Amino acid sequence: MNPITALARAALAIAALAAASVHAQTWPTRPITWIVPFAAGGPTDALARTIAERVSREVGQSIIIDNSPGAGGTIGTTKAARAAADGYTMLVGHMGYMGAAPALYKKLSYDPVKDFAPVFRFPDTPMVLMVRKDHPARDVKAFVEHGRQNPGKLFLSNAGMGSTSHLIAAMFAASTGIKVSLVPYKGAGPALIDVIGGQVDGMFDQTNTALPQITEAKVRPLAVTSAVRVNQLKDVPTLAETVAPGFEAATWYGIYAPKGTPQAAIDRMQQAYLKVMSDKSFTERLQAQAIQMLPADKYTAAALGRHTEAEVARWKGLAAKANISLD
Repeated sequence: MNPITALARAALAIAALAAASVHAQTWPTRPITWIVPFAAGGPTDALARTIAERVSREVGQSIIIDNSPGAGGTIGTTKAARAAADGYTMLVGHMGYMGAAPALYKKLSYDPVKDFAPVFRFPDTPMVLMVRKDHPARDVKAFVEHGRQNPGKLFLSNAGMGSTSHLIAAMFAASTGIKVSLVPYKGAGPALIDVIGGQVDGMFDQTNTALPQITEAKVRPLAVTSAVRVNQLKDVPTLAETVAPGFEAATWYGIYAPKGTPQAAIDRMQQAYLKVMSDKSFTERLQAQAIQMLPADKYTAAALGRHTEAEVARWKGLAAKANISLD
């Protein structure tokens, strides 16, 4: 090897190590942006803001939520994938656009595994099927029977095609053998407003945003998607025990950074989050919203990376079984 070339390569390597060291010591020096690919007011936005507020204290900088809705979360996710890999832009990812999307779109502008670096995983959130308060079906069995007698005339809103609320509704229809009409919105917030207003029959929503509406009797819960009943909704049965044996689903979330983001930034963010999740008062606050805590080792970047790969593979089978395609 040319000695000048060898020296140049050595110099570049030393410079890279020095830069990484400086980044580790100084990051973050300015506010950090978390991209939420849905409209404000929905469950993804609400949970992201709750966690961001606590994590920002630990890293010593504000975390700004950037709502970039559209196409079931894929527009905001594409924006995150193309952002500068400097640690100052991250994605609030979840099951829909980071797990199911590769199975739903033939031409996806990003790869959940290749284009992102996992940072940490949120707790999981079960879903609840709820209907407008004046809906004639008083329980989930009656709701399914109503769907059988009126094929295509049950209208379920969702946060956008490919969103969790869309995917769970499609799984529900496939599991019960009924035909429903899925109505996409630019987020769960607008979708929920139309359930409350009576413009649609119902929707699957996450417990952290559904519980207040249920408590105030603005909507009526029929069933939850978790394997066991939710403590805050003890009188609401699971789909598995009523109309869809074996049905189990919960929304999972994680923070991702564009591939190439300095490891120091990822490690610092993960460290801050794990400290937050060790605060019992904070986790109890989440549990009060029926959010499901995970074992501590499931929150890490490495665990999120493994989970993302497994979910991409799992949804390829589920999408084919439920005949879900968005192209």
